[in-house]
Amino acid sequence: MNKKRKWLVYGASIVIAAWLLNAGAAVNSESGDKTDTVQYDKLVTTFNYEVDPYFSDALAAWQEKGLSNATTSIQLDAAKPSRVSNEEEIKAGDYDGKSNILIWNTRNTGWVEYQVDVAESALYEIHVSYNPLKDGRKGPIGWEVTIDGERPFREASSISLYRTWEDVRPVLKNSDGDEIRPRSIDVSGWSEKPLTDSGGAYAQPLQWHFEQGTHTIRLQGFDPVALEQIKLVPSKQIPDYAEVKAAYANMPSLAGDVLTIQAEDFTSKNDTAIKLFSDKNSRTLPRYTGRIIYNTVGGPRWLEQNQEISWSFEVPESGLYKIGFRALQNTIAQKTSYRVVRVDGEVPFKQFLAYGFPYYTGWNGMILQDEKKNPYLLKLEKGQHTLSLAVTQSPIKSIVVDVEKLIAHLDAIDWDLRTITGSSSKKTIDRNRTWNMEQDFPGMTDKMALAADVMESLSKRVVKANGNKDSISQGLDTSAKDLRALLKKPEEIPYEVEEISSMREKFGTFIDTLLKQSLQLDEVYIIPEKTDAPKMEAGFFGRLWGSAQNFIYSFDARDSLNDLDDKKLNIWVQRGRDYVDQLQQLADESFTPETGIEVKVNLLPNAELLLMSNAAGVQPDIALGLTQDLPVDYAIRGTLQDLSEFEDFDQLYPKFSPGSWLPLHYDGGYYGVPETQSFQVLYYRKDILKRIGAEIPETWEDVYQLLPTLQQNFMNFYVNPKEFTHFFYQNGVEFYEPGGVKSGLDGPEAYRAFKQWTDLFNTYAVEREVPSFYQHFRSGTMPIGISDYNMYVQLSAAAPELNGRWGIALIPGTKQADGSISRWAGGGQRTGVIFDKSNKKAEAWQFLKWWLSAEVQEQYGSDLEAVNGVAFRWNTSNVEAFTHLPWKKEDAEIILNQWKWYKDIPNVPGGYFLEREIHNAWNRSVVGTANYMSSLEQAVRDINRELLRKQQEFGYINERGEQVNKLDIPIVDQPWEGIDRYVE
Repeated sequence: MNKKRKWLVYGASIVIAAWLLNAGAAVNSESGDKTDTVQYDKLVTTFNYEVDPYFSDALAAWQEKGLSNATTSIQLDAAKPSRVSNEEEIKAGDYDGKSNILIWNTRNTGWVEYQVDVAESALYEIHVSYNPLKDGRKGPIGWEVTIDGERPFREASSISLYRTWEDVRPVLKNSDGDEIRPRSIDVSGWSEKPLTDSGGAYAQPLQWHFEQGTHTIRLQGFDPVALEQIKLVPSKQIPDYAEVKAAYANMPSLAGDVLTIQAEDFTSKNDTAIKLFSDKNSRTLPRYTGRIIYNTVGGPRWLEQNQEISWSFEVPESGLYKIGFRALQNTIAQKTSYRVVRVDGEVPFKQFLAYGFPYYTGWNGMILQDEKKNPYLLKLEKGQHTLSLAVTQSPIKSIVVDVEKLIAHLDAIDWDLRTITGSSSKKTIDRNRTWNMEQDFPGMTDKMALAADVMESLSKRVVKANGNKDSISQGLDTSAKDLRALLKKPEEIPYEVEEISSMREKFGTFIDTLLKQSLQLDEVYIIPEKTDAPKMEAGFFGRLWGSAQNFIYSFDARDSLNDLDDKKLNIWVQRGRDYVDQLQQLADESFTPETGIEVKVNLLPNAELLLMSNAAGVQPDIALGLTQDLPVDYAIRGTLQDLSEFEDFDQLYPKFSPGSWLPLHYDGGYYGVPETQSFQVLYYRKDILKRIGAEIPETWEDVYQLLPTLQQNFMNFYVNPKEFTHFFYQNGVEFYEPGGVKSGLDGPEAYRAFKQWTDLFNTYAVEREVPSFYQHFRSGTMPIGISDYNMYVQLSAAAPELNGRWGIALIPGTKQADGSISRWAGGGQRTGVIFDKSNKKAEAWQFLKWWLSAEVQEQYGSDLEAVNGVAFRWNTSNVEAFTHLPWKKEDAEIILNQWKWYKDIPNVPGGYFLEREIHNAWNRSVVGTANYMSSLEQAVRDINRELLRKQQEFGYINERGEQVNKLDIPIVDQPWEGIDRYVE
């Protein structure tokens, strides 16, 4: 075994598998073509979990074999599948005006299979006639598609069929004169659409290869949908503009008035995240006059893949027309945003498969035109038409793929260097050792030179895609120069391994930047061929006057906490401004129209202001976003409403886990509601565990067995020393005795749990202090550990280079006598309360119920993330809403299974001493040299002393030490069964 580990350390970890993915240009993407001869397929990687090729690679391979598009179509009756996963949930029926169609209404993941006889070996598109069932879901229909049990390419695992949405009109105003952002309603009906990549990587539909013979198509998903037909059809060939223009030769010249469409008055959209925005520019119409007016659409709400907006218009005369926009595209400097342009549902010519809207510092009028600034002309017949713009990633997808490969290549270099040197830190590496690169690291300089070549090549491709140099192209060039500088002194390369790690992290942020395709529109123009474009920008004096007006409007402040409106429900929220604004908008859109109750939401910068405001006689009706200890603190002092006194509280209670109610219970009542909830799960690096041949630990015993392997490879397991609830709860320990007079930590189970906690650091050499688990996880020095929701968000938002290389699992548990594994853990939550002095308690309770409902929580979370990105992922405590938010399915399953074990610490008078003294005990035993048992005994004595003092203060114990009133502390000792219906 020792020889094996030594081999792991000095050689076997250098697992270099060529990732033979030719990152060719994305289909139909002119700017995705490579302009040099750099051999990207020589990039080496140390992971390869996705064995399926990208669609672009699969298509290139098929075309190389001489396969061409099909010549005939094949039609399948959706109501006659060969097999289904559940005949009760997937069966033939009638829906929305059509009979004998397939009703697919599964609660969990289901599938349908169809047998198809193919007469010719060729490439087909798969088209589906579908109608999403109206079940309140917001996202597209998501499927995994396999042919004969195999995925032909990796995009087949994420197919999307979109819903159709409209904004409710007319736009309403609140009592302040501000427009209320309209709600989106699902107006989806029957439509036929091709299967497309959910990542927006290809401007045209996906193609599928079928050999001559009989095949099985399986569609797998969990979104309710009705299906009428499934068709295999030849791909439609889209002509070049030169061919289209040639057909215009005999068209008469057309002049006339410009048709101007206010962009915010769109007809439909395919994603509820696309929203209206208020803009203050002096040329933007309708003009801003000091009150919110939604006069534009898009911006940060229209940048995700495949998001599409459609406008309807009518032309008075048949002829040739130009298309123009008043647009704002200034989110990322020098970056181009791409859109697929469709007219009447079709792309008229190739140049509209990915039309680029270049960066401009402000609002800019633009006509769709070629590189020589000649407008593209469209033939439109007299009558009604539609114009659509959809986000596409096709021009930059091949760049993203190769950046991912470059990151993996650098990761392999970093791993090889660290394996030999034993460190990735300048502080710990032995600088007295002399290195011979060819002897100690054979082939390393060649790998680094290749990486520099690839960086320079990628820089050129980014410039071509954007039309200008930007921060990404310059960052790639700078990194290439840094690598070449290192190669001039190869013997010093092992000392600079941190520089390579920093490159990986930097390139990871490049991916996220490349995929952002923001575009904001004010007006859309349909312009006859011979008519000049309208004036799209404000003149100098117009801009000057507009700035003066906006300056005057800025003095109208309506956010003071002192300014309470007795006619409105006043809500203070202890969260950031983005959260507060989003809640105000949602309340204006939904709650007020439904109930007639007006709401004023203010930002609460500090929870201490609640106490001060109470003393000053200024107090809201509701406070949201409070930490879980505050409701009981306020309830003890008689300032909160007992929510259990509302007659329908029993209907709200079961929607949340019993463990989440524990911190909100006091003296028989519940004084807060759980809003958001964190979670504790196990994070692990798939690539690194695979390298060292390690399994994901199920129990703490498994962790103990894993630690030697990690530490022999200069790595470690992460445990947050401040988190302790899981050790005690998994050993059957309650933190307080019944009645709450004494701590429950004075027993053999508690001592065993405390020893288990401290032994990790004393005996098993887990790090006592880790500045950032996220950074260690990212660099690979701590490839596994326990952390919370914030870690998930950080990895998702700021570590794109690790996409596909990390996962989550259930927290390690403690095996019980019956063989089961106890996985109890807390996590912390944010809460909402109603104040006792409120004269609108009924309205406040109505708001809380609305706010905590699954539909509203889902809408709020979806909108929040759409505007601000995954960093604002809403960790709702409503489990039903959680299942509809955009979590990865495999991750959601883990979180839900861990959720059933959620259990936080109850709050009692004097309970604040518990956490303080337990940490003091940990410090005495881990940082100091105190015996674990005597250290915990001291903590118990100190905790009990404070509990006694505070309960005497609040009348639970009299002066003689006798218990007068007994605190009722609920016991939660069984996993939450209410979550089972959401877990497969």
